[in-house]
Amino acid sequence: MAKKRPQTKAKRPQLTDGEIPVVGAREPCPCGSGRRYKACHGRAAAQAETELVQRPFEGLPGECDWVALRELVPAATVPLTLEGGLPEGVPSVTLATVLPMAWPALRRDDGSVLLGLQNDTASGDISRDLADTLQRALEAKPGTPVQGRRAPADGPRLQDLLDAAGTFEPVVHPGFEFWVPDAENATPEVAASLERANAAAIPTVRLQGVDAAYWCETPDKNHLRWVMPHAEERLLDALARLHAAGGSSLGEGTRLVGSFRAHGLTVPVWDLPSGVTADDVEKPAAEFAERLATALATDAPLTPEERRARGGLTNRQVTLS
Repeated sequence: MAKKRPQTKAKRPQLTDGEIPVVGAREPCPCGSGRRYKACHGRAAAQAETELVQRPFEGLPGECDWVALRELVPAATVPLTLEGGLPEGVPSVTLATVLPMAWPALRRDDGSVLLGLQNDTASGDISRDLADTLQRALEAKPGTPVQGRRAPADGPRLQDLLDAAGTFEPVVHPGFEFWVPDAENATPEVAASLERANAAAIPTVRLQGVDAAYWCETPDKNHLRWVMPHAEERLLDALARLHAAGGSSLGEGTRLVGSFRAHGLTVPVWDLPSGVTADDVEKPAAEFAERLATALATDAPLTPEERRARGGLTNRQVTLS
């Protein structure tokens, strides 16, 4: 009998990572490995989509205000400056806390773009998701909203699209009338969404004398929520020093009640009497900022009383994101 020749498999063309197309998770990987896509080249893509970026707005002008507008402020807008300028036919790009019907973005009839900030995102990197939405809004047909989707894992981030030298100056609004140039002629859907949003909005004011501090009014008491850029451990030490020394309040009847984490930053919160307005707290907040700067510059070990104060602040800390 003739010997059987050993069978050889034809070599599949080797593809580089940049040439691997995206296929279904259970389909064979196009690289030719014989494994399913999800267990081969799809693994890195899935990890990139789900890995949480702790500080998604780091490196952007006004990082603390980005966090505040994402988590604290009902109605606000900010003009955005794009790296390289605006595309033809796009007169302006504006960041908005919320858009009607929770649209991720809207290309208005005049070509201008509104980008929503407080939407759910599909990956662990808010910056990449927002950048993908912004790019699609810039190319959308005027007069149409942009729907959400999962951004490509290798897509740009806001840090790639926005001018790093630009300013970030939020304008806080009492309501959401900025959604439409002519609210009286809005569609019934937009009008209903506008009415619901205005009814739920908590009166909020951004302080002028310090950065990223927002006063808000609630039925029982008012609050000041202040997004700070300092490293968390050092900030908590400084707050503990001030609290133990009786210097953590913003005046009579006010009290530092704790803090929360949001997008990698720490946000101290003060309770204020209901009669204390945003104007009333401007001067005390500026004075507190000076005391805090001094405490942040101190490297001495915490005293027993300061450690107890720090423990109390830590026990009342909540993580939002």
